[in-house]
Amino acid sequence: MTDAPTDWYVDDRCTNCDVARQLAPGLIGEVNGRSEILRGPRDATEEQQLHAAAFACPTRSIRPGTRRLDPDRDPFPLALDDAVHLCGHNSPHTAAANSYLLRRPSGTRMMIDTPRWSEALAARYERLGPVTDVLLTHRDHTAHGRRYADRFGARLWIHEGDLDAAPDADRVLRGTEAVEIAEGVRAVPLPGHTEGSVLYLADERYCFSGDSFYWSRTTDDIEVAESVTWYSVEELAASLARTVDRLRFEWLLPGHGDRRRLPAGEMARRMQQLAARARGMRPRPVDFTAVRW
Repeated sequence: MTDAPTDWYVDDRCTNCDVARQLAPGLIGEVNGRSEILRGPRDATEEQQLHAAAFACPTRSIRPGTRRLDPDRDPFPLALDDAVHLCGHNSPHTAAANSYLLRRPSGTRMMIDTPRWSEALAARYERLGPVTDVLLTHRDHTAHGRRYADRFGARLWIHEGDLDAAPDADRVLRGTEAVEIAEGVRAVPLPGHTEGSVLYLADERYCFSGDSFYWSRTTDDIEVAESVTWYSVEELAASLARTVDRLRFEWLLPGHGDRRRLPAGEMARRMQQLAARARGMRPRPVDFTAVRW
């Protein structure tokens, strides 16, 4: 399976969440329903990719032969471009979701969903700039929201449809109409994956999609995780039909699944196609193994 010697390995705590495969494609792959090391790193860049995968892994299953990770090799928060950082350190309590830091023109940041909680991580993220808001996309990703919001002195946001998962939120989004929550930042309710699922759009450039849709490496396209839709796949299709003409962005930044940057026109075309495909979706039993990562 390997074409370069390596002492890296994946231990038996792996939950097949896909986080490591996003960060180290070609080095880590899915084998028999779990992540495995496919080959060793060939250069410093690939070594860095393995360290990113290891520090993001929610079960800490990605390990070098020494078994101990060097904290000096932790790349997070990892810049995706000049305004967005990937937090890494995915939490087992948020279903291993990705989380992000979005820089605003004032130099402040917004956190979209949350990484695992620790005081040291909070201090690390805050070194980029003050965090004013913690934006939760839906109920599955709420676990550490209050702790991060309190640590930063930030406002915690959630939609009323998922309010029971964060009843102490400071700001509650209501209904299905998009609302501007800060200059250049809109919350777009998109019920479907859960009743209170929300997209956050920034500067007509970034779409933080939560679990509503993602970029699939398998299909090389935007997809809906229809086999893991907790509320209603028909409602998700209706939400897409209602909003797709108003969604303009270049970066797709989901909670689960891959990230991708494309020209806004190309993203719009693919979103229209996704909305058309979604109209034919019907309820099905929850099946994590059917997701096309």
